[in-house]
Amino acid sequence: MKIINKDLKHGTIKVKIDSGQDLWYLSTIIEAGDSVSGMTERKIKLGGSEDKSKITKRIVHLKILVEKIDYDHTLRVSGKIIEAPDDIPRGDYHTFDIGDGVVITLEKEYWSKYSLKKLDEAMTNQLANILIVAFDREEAIFAVLKTQGCETLLTLNGDVSKKDMEEKKTNFYQEIYKQLLDYDSKYLFDNIVIASPAFWKEYLMKEIKDDALRKKIVLATCSSVDDGAISEILKRPELKTVLDKDKATRELRVIEELLGQISKDNAVYGIREVTEKIQSGNLSILLVSENLILRMKKENKYKMLDDIMTDVEAMTSEIRIISSEEAMKKLDGLTGIAGFLRWKENYS
Repeated sequence: MKIINKDLKHGTIKVKIDSGQDLWYLSTIIEAGDSVSGMTERKIKLGGSEDKSKITKRIVHLKILVEKIDYDHTLRVSGKIIEAPDDIPRGDYHTFDIGDGVVITLEKEYWSKYSLKKLDEAMTNQLANILIVAFDREEAIFAVLKTQGCETLLTLNGDVSKKDMEEKKTNFYQEIYKQLLDYDSKYLFDNIVIASPAFWKEYLMKEIKDDALRKKIVLATCSSVDDGAISEILKRPELKTVLDKDKATRELRVIEELLGQISKDNAVYGIREVTEKIQSGNLSILLVSENLILRMKKENKYKMLDDIMTDVEAMTSEIRIISSEEAMKKLDGLTGIAGFLRWKENYS
C-alpha cells in the first residue's frame, strides 16, 4: 500500500492499493461512519421520462458515508452518497469496488491508534526477508522484497542454442543455482520464491542439491519473464502465504519471549498491571491482541485501550498488534494485553 497524502489534522489519508493483501488491511481499518471518496464507475440515467431514459456508465468522483464493508478476496465498501456531480442525487447508495491500482481517500472523525498501527503494518509488512526469482530457459531476474515493491538485484541471461538446448539449459540452471547460493549466503533469506512459465521451475529444482536452500523455496507461476514479471508474482497467492507465514513466525517468537520474561519478572500482563507500569514509565514494548481490540470495540470499551496505546506512544515505547492465529491465541490466554519492562523492579 502506498500513502499518497496524509492529513490527520483533517482526518484524511489517501492511499493507492498495490496488492490483495492491502485489501485485507483496509477491511480492518475502514469502519461504518467513515467516509470514502475516489474515482468510481456509476450508472447514470439520461433523459426525462422513465420510458425514454437511457442508462449509461460513467467514471465519476464520489464520496460516500460508509455503512457496510464486505471483504472476501475483494473489497466492497457501500454507503450513502454525500458528495457527487450535480446529476447524481445525494443520499443514493453506491458501492466502491476496491482492487489493485485503485486510489481512495479515507476520512475518519478520529484515527484510533489501532487504525494507524494497521496502516503502518500494511506499509511495513512486506519487509520480510524474501528473494524472488522469475526465469525461463533464457533469462532470470533476481529481486529482493522491499517496503514498496521490489529491488532488482540482477538480470541473468543464458546462452541458449536450439541445436544444443538441453546442455545449455542445464548450464543455465546451474548458473541460477550458483547465484541463489551466493545471494542466500549474503542476505540469509527467510524464503525464496521461484517462479517460471510452464515447467522450467521443475528443471531448476532438479539442480538444487543444497537441502537448507530447498527448504526456503516456494514455487510459483508467472506468465513471462519481462519487466512485469516481478509485479505479477507480488500479486500471486503464494507470496501472500509466505508473508503470512513469516509474520506468524515473528509474532510467535515474540510471545514465546514474553512467556520467558514473565517467569523472570521482566514482563507483565493484564490491563491493570500494564497500566501501572505505563504510569511508572517502566514499559518498553506493549503487546495487544487484535481479538481484544475487536471485542472492546464491539462492547464500546475501546477508548480505554486506545488511551493506553496513546500513553505508550507518548513515552516512546513500542506498540505491537498481534494478529496471527497461534500467537494471538497464546496472548489471549494472558488477557490479550501484556508488556515487556524497561527494568526489573525490586519486589523485596
